[in-house]
Amino acid sequence: MKFTAQQIASILEGDVVGNPDIEVSKLAKIEEGHEGALTFLANPRYTSYIYSTKASITIVNKTFEPENPIETTLIKVDDAYKSFSKLLEYYNQVKMNKTGIENPSFISETASYGEDIYVGAFAYLGDNVSIGNNAKIYPNAYIGDNVKIGDNAVVFAGAKIYSDCIIGNNCVINSGAIIGADGFGFAPNEDGEYNKVPQTGNVILEDNVDIGAGTTIDRATLGSTVIRKGVKLDNQIQIAHNVEIGKNTVIAAQTGVAGSTKIGENCIIGGQVGIVGHITIGNNVKIQAQSGIGRNIKDNEVLQGSPALGYGDYNKSYVYFKNLPKIVKNINEIEKKLDGNN
Repeated sequence: MKFTAQQIASILEGDVVGNPDIEVSKLAKIEEGHEGALTFLANPRYTSYIYSTKASITIVNKTFEPENPIETTLIKVDDAYKSFSKLLEYYNQVKMNKTGIENPSFISETASYGEDIYVGAFAYLGDNVSIGNNAKIYPNAYIGDNVKIGDNAVVFAGAKIYSDCIIGNNCVINSGAIIGADGFGFAPNEDGEYNKVPQTGNVILEDNVDIGAGTTIDRATLGSTVIRKGVKLDNQIQIAHNVEIGKNTVIAAQTGVAGSTKIGENCIIGGQVGIVGHITIGNNVKIQAQSGIGRNIKDNEVLQGSPALGYGDYNKSYVYFKNLPKIVKNINEIEKKLDGNN
């Protein structure tokens, strides 16, 4: 798909300096720009590249004035970075604007769906599934019985949504994610073996939730595992049964949250964090990468370490961790001197 400089300027409410009819069909970094590509200049450190870039069009701030000859056509805007981000969003919407139902795919006779949906080849929609307007279900996705999916939701290729789960408006579920698999519930019997505890609940994703590739969210034993509005989960995260995550919380990759833990609103949780079950984490909490959380956390705490300490306490303690061999050596030398004086 090609766009002219004038078309892009119209989208961004910018001004063209150069050839308004020049076309682009790709995006590139300014230092890697080539003919037919669109790029942008926002960071002054990259200014030198605008004089050598081969990109056909470059988005720049209105304050930019070239000091040397340039070949690229300019589109001048108030904020080049924000404008380029806006263009990326627009480009993504155009690229993903698929509609229709591809064959072969399976849609139950009892399923219902809104206008302008897309169902890719080999997708499966079970009994009593309900899908909203403009939703996109990509190839090889599985949508189990009684699942409800809201407007403008996107389920990418190979994602699985088990029965009875509820997906809100504008949610994105990336490839390989599994929503609603059984929680890890087993009870030992008198023979020392483990019997499975039926997991009869579901998963609820509220509006504007993003789920990364390979992330798993288990259904509740009873009730619901709930991911509140605006939550963003990275790739390869494990959310156990009956967990609740508050709105606008973000969690980085490879974090695991054990069952029945409640995480507050607006939290920021780094990668590879481990959180035990049946605890409560407050609002606005920040947890550094690779921390281990084994207790309730109050609002606004900042934590690091395993087991996690207050961030300031951890940094003070780390000074001693690094110097521990020297400290032990000094203590041994003092003990020898004391023993020699006795």
